Amino acid sequence: MSDYLGGNIKQHFNYLLESGNETAARQFLDHQNISDVADLINEFPEQEGYIISHMSIHRAASVFKILDLSAQKHIIRELPPYKTAELLNVLSPDDRTDFLEELPSNAVRELIKLLDLEERKTTLSLLGYPEDSIGRLMTPDYVYVYPQNSVEEVFATIRKHGKDSETINVIYVINEKGELLDDIRIRDFILSQPNKRVADLMDSRVTSLNAYDDQEKASEIFKKENRVALPVVSQSNKLLGIVTIDDMLWVAEEEFSEDMQKMGGTEALEQPYLEIPLFKLFQKRIVWLVVLFLGEMLTATAMGYFQDEIAKAVVLALFVPLIISSGGNSGSQASTLIIQAMAVGEITIKDWWRVLRREILSGLLLGTALGLIGFLRVILWSQIFPDVYGIHYIEIGFVVGISLIGVVLWGTLSGSMLPIVLKRLGADPAVSSAPFVATLVDVTGLVIYFFTAFLFLKGLLL
Repeated sequence: MSDYLGGNIKQHFNYLLESGNETAARQFLDHQNISDVADLINEFPEQEGYIISHMSIHRAASVFKILDLSAQKHIIRELPPYKTAELLNVLSPDDRTDFLEELPSNAVRELIKLLDLEERKTTLSLLGYPEDSIGRLMTPDYVYVYPQNSVEEVFATIRKHGKDSETINVIYVINEKGELLDDIRIRDFILSQPNKRVADLMDSRVTSLNAYDDQEKASEIFKKENRVALPVVSQSNKLLGIVTIDDMLWVAEEEFSEDMQKMGGTEALEQPYLEIPLFKLFQKRIVWLVVLFLGEMLTATAMGYFQDEIAKAVVLALFVPLIISSGGNSGSQASTLIIQAMAVGEITIKDWWRVLRREILSGLLLGTALGLIGFLRVILWSQIFPDVYGIHYIEIGFVVGISLIGVVLWGTLSGSMLPIVLKRLGADPAVSSAPFVATLVDVTGLVIYFFTAFLFLKGLLL
């Protein structure tokens, strides 16, 4: 635990800054929790470089990797070259790669020059994999053994190399060619006799990731397998590295942020909102706004197509906002539910028929509930204000009620099926965002509404 809590940490650090006692500052920072030091950096952004440079390098690296990208960039700019080199060399390869891939290529070239030879080779290797691939996240720091090793030899290997490994919860078994044969939990070694062979503990049931696998796919495998680390192999099954659960949590958070932005009707932002240039933010937002605007223009076209009916029965225009908003809302609900369910692996493309059947029933139930409310509203309002809807208010009530059933049903079907169709075509389901579905249902909702009105009011008002 920290020696100081809450505001006391800030007050004491501020006192150390004013006193200029650097030795006391080092001792103070090295005795705080990593998260508390990160809070200090956020509280004193002008002292970012000072804080990092006045910590032991391993603790500084632990703080650095949990900071926001903007803070990381500021720190690298403030630190002298020798301190930057020291920090980057201590960072684990996967954390270092995560940071470097967010920087411009010229900055990456300069920073790579500061790395030790071995770290430089590792970093260049990781950066050589496609963006968003597992190869970018893996670390080469792991413990491996051979089938012929004894349990006693395994522990000797762990003692020799374990301190530099990302995790020692799982030990990996390879052959002389470097091919992955198995992964064995360390508790199996602890519970075994010292002279027992690794081969005797192997069951050859190993789940691995390919270095070129998509990070989102890997996240799903982690959830399914309930593992803290998974091995990463090449196309020829050579063991290249491992990926740990903390990297997957970062991927899940990033994917969630991207999906939320896409579901809001904008392209995903690669930078924090306050860091992204204004013109780039404009570019990210304008494309979908134009697409949605053009879609809404179809609504005006549909209104124009039915202008004769509206002219004959102006009362129909009163319910247009009610009809299209109900359809859009039901479609937005359905699309959000399906996108979220697909993201967490609750449903797949193969479940489309089950989803369709459920949404047909849901749409009918929801539409009937809203349709009944709409019908009763027209009837009751006509009793209070007899001249509002005229003598054919009952027929108008049926038009509104049945239209709501049709529009809500169509909205739920569109909102639920569109993400699945996009996934089947290889696109991101989050693109079928709530605004997109609402715009689609607006146009078709008008057609359903006026077609229903034509059936019920033909010869009366039309």
